[in-house]
Amino acid sequence: MRPGRRLFLKGVLALAALAAIPRALLAMAWPANAFGAIAASDAMTEIYGTDQSTPSDAITLGAPEIAENGAVVPISIETTLADVQSIGVIVDKNPRPLAVFFEIFPGTQANVACRIKMSETSPVRAIVKTPGGLFSTEKEVKVTIGGCGG
Repeated sequence: MRPGRRLFLKGVLALAALAAIPRALLAMAWPANAFGAIAASDAMTEIYGTDQSTPSDAITLGAPEIAENGAVVPISIETTLADVQSIGVIVDKNPRPLAVFFEIFPGTQANVACRIKMSETSPVRAIVKTPGGLFSTEKEVKVTIGGCGG
């Protein structure tokens, strides 16, 4: 068999294997109503069925005290809670409070990091869902123009 033909057949087999992967593994359902909610409580209710969560010391929310640029606020969420199913971030004073939502696959370490947009100074809440309920932690992030603390 010629080398070009082997390469072609390997490519076809790779594409066939990729097509066999269930779509659910590639992308979860988009929670459009939750991301479109105008109130933080509505966003939580759309995603979790309730707007109540229990404060937990087992969740660490890494976020700056002062964000120099509200368009790119770095955050990280780590938790020692077992069997985490999802992690969401709510920014109460944003026009659309649900900033990000992560589905966590079973057996996966529940540590995530990203950059979010903030329109103004606001509490930032990390919501962690486990089979035992909803748990949260919160941190106030001050958004300034130029990072001058004003």
